[in-house]
Amino acid sequence: MTASATMPKPVLSLGDRVFSRSAVFAGSMILVTLAAVAIFLIVRSLPAFTATNESASLLSSNFWAYVGPLVFGTVWAATLALAIALPLAIGIALFISHYAPRQLAQVLGYIVDLLAAVPSVVFGLWGIGVLAPAVQPIYVWLNEHLGWIPLFGGVVTGTGRTILTAALVLAVMILPIMTAICREVFLQAPSLHEEAALALGATRWEMIRLAILPFGRPGMVSAAMLGLGRALGETMAVAMVLSATGIVSLRLLTSENPSTIAANIALSFPEAYGENINVLIATGLILFIVTFLVNAVARWIVSRRAEFSGAN
Repeated sequence: MTASATMPKPVLSLGDRVFSRSAVFAGSMILVTLAAVAIFLIVRSLPAFTATNESASLLSSNFWAYVGPLVFGTVWAATLALAIALPLAIGIALFISHYAPRQLAQVLGYIVDLLAAVPSVVFGLWGIGVLAPAVQPIYVWLNEHLGWIPLFGGVVTGTGRTILTAALVLAVMILPIMTAICREVFLQAPSLHEEAALALGATRWEMIRLAILPFGRPGMVSAAMLGLGRALGETMAVAMVLSATGIVSLRLLTSENPSTIAANIALSFPEAYGENINVLIATGLILFIVTFLVNAVARWIVSRRAEFSGAN
């Protein structure tokens, strides 16, 4: 009989048992809540999959023809927002963590954290009242000089309320949380790696490129996916800014823009009735699946980069 087999199990105190069971209960409630939401969406969505334009006025022919442009608009707007925000988030995080003086870095860190708490409706008001009129002349210039590129072709809208404006608003909304995550990851990079790179004659940028960015790659991916997830589900800001027509189009500057699932639900649900409600809930189920897949892909990417850890 080994010594480990004869050792008695440690006796947990009452506080330890309460904390352990509370943690298990809290973790289980996440799964229960997720399952309850999924079951509700699936059950209420079933009538929409067989609905026609006779039973649901929202449909022009069938459900998949209705939800297709919405899925495209959701993914397209979120992808544009991520492409704009991710380089800015990484650059701001690097400036705060490795370039800015300590006092300035603290002030910028507080500002970034405060921006993450601004309600989405405020961003929507700013987008429709300030950003859209400001960027409309820029859109005209892009159309005149780069109109041969399909993205900038077509007739420029006079209001500035385009899919690109909505993407800019989304980029500003997801920028704080992405910056905060990247900043914390960069600050956790092993100081020995930084000192070794500098001791070998590397410049500060070479040190960042060789030591900081490889270490922070999983964190940057997590920040990008978290920002993408918020952009996919954003509702009020997009509904207020975007002038949507429900089509599939890659043009960024025209008045004919695809809508997003969340914005379409917010705008259509107050007047929905009968199977129209089931149709809107079914589009919510599609958004739920898309968001779930995005997070699953993010976890897979991060797990493949697990070698870049603080133990290396």
